[in-house]
Amino acid sequence: MTQEPADTVATPQTEGNEESVRATFARLYTDGRAYAQAEVERQKLRAGIAGAGIRNAAILGIVALMLLFAAIVTLLIGLVIALSAMIGPLWATLAVFGSAVLIAVLLLLLAKGQISHMLKTIKS
Repeated sequence: MTQEPADTVATPQTEGNEESVRATFARLYTDGRAYAQAEVERQKLRAGIAGAGIRNAAILGIVALMLLFAAIVTLLIGLVIALSAMIGPLWATLAVFGSAVLIAVLLLLLAKGQISHMLKTIKS
């Protein structure tokens, strides 16, 4: 029992079915164009997925920063209330405000030092 191999794309038929060079290039052009279009669609999909991920991460980050800010405000109010029993409401408010400003100035000076260090490193 001998079996004949089936005709596939890899083994073209040669009996009167030969394509011209022009038809072959036309088919190659069509296939290349279809591939390029599919690749463009794939890249658009990837960009959309990345954009949605970045958007969601930004939203979550902003909400986290807002909650952190609210927690800091709550802490400062709690400090004013706790200190007002010992030194009075006005002095407690001024002490908490002054401490917060002092910490903010120190953090800004540290940030300035980091930026100047970075710029010096980049220039050299």
